[in-house]
Amino acid sequence: MRPLPIADNIIQGIHGKIVNEFNFGPINVSKELQKHVVEFVPSAPHTSISAMENAIFDGMMRFHDATGHRYRLLGLGMHPLLTLDQAVVWDHEDKEIYDAYERVFGLRQHGWLNIQALQVNVHYGSEDRMVRMFDRLRSLIPFLVAVTASSPFVEGRRTGIMDNRLLFYRENQARVPKICNGLIPERLDRWKDHEDILESVYRDLRAVGGDELCHEWVDSRGVIVRPHRECLELKAVDEQECLRSDMAVTALVLALLRADLHLEEDQGSLYEMTEEAIRRGTGSCRAELRLLLAKAEASATAEELDYLPLIKRRIEDGSVAELMDSRVKEGSSIGEMAAEMSRRLHDNVPL
Repeated sequence: MRPLPIADNIIQGIHGKIVNEFNFGPINVSKELQKHVVEFVPSAPHTSISAMENAIFDGMMRFHDATGHRYRLLGLGMHPLLTLDQAVVWDHEDKEIYDAYERVFGLRQHGWLNIQALQVNVHYGSEDRMVRMFDRLRSLIPFLVAVTASSPFVEGRRTGIMDNRLLFYRENQARVPKICNGLIPERLDRWKDHEDILESVYRDLRAVGGDELCHEWVDSRGVIVRPHRECLELKAVDEQECLRSDMAVTALVLALLRADLHLEEDQGSLYEMTEEAIRRGTGSCRAELRLLLAKAEASATAEELDYLPLIKRRIEDGSVAELMDSRVKEGSSIGEMAAEMSRRLHDNVPL
């Protein structure tokens, strides 16, 4: 389970040359900042969660075949054994962007070199719909963090915290705090509010010499507006242990976007709730999660309902982080847990 910084070599071996992204049948294979990470993205948008699951899984199996099964893949919000000396930054196309991040923020930290998120992208269509969906997702962040935590270990050690990824992530650009805003974005009343917030971030970046980073992709809040593809990107949730679990989270998000909900909107309260979710996982809000699940079930499509029993298991038994932490507390090694999580990703069997 040693992390290998060889994504560029693998991309070259499959595609014939080193590129940022290439099509590989049902998926696109992309590089990330860290050379021990590859990203699998559906090659086209999907309206069916199960079809998306099948497409990504098929692509992942093709990837395994193309590499001769020489390497193992691992999900989770952080690699549980990685030490910073094992991580290498991508040094091909876009190197100048990473050089700018290094100059302004410093990349030698877990918040850059050891984080993986499940990124759920939801099409919004109109500006009014974007604002409504954005504010809904913003208020759901504490609950989604609680149920998806999967990063309880850092450098081979138990920490007692269920979502270490977010602890590191929200501090990786501390020199310009508005970029992440403590993970919780400000509430929007209109589209222009988002534009004003971005311009405020750009002003702060320019003040510290980060002119090259003044683009929409610099936004690192828990929910991000992506105007160029008309979608909202949810980044506040840990990558799960397998695709089935990723899709269950996606089903929950989609169902809750339709549900009849009355959620907390106060910024300070959302910060406090998210802090508890980061530290305790589902134990911070189990009663509230049960109510949210009932609302999700009432608004879910038939396909989404097929995935929601896994969310119920997470609520009642604990997030992936809580389950892994409990196993290690009872005597399993973190290396053994990492190996099991790798097998579960390969077999697509949730913990």
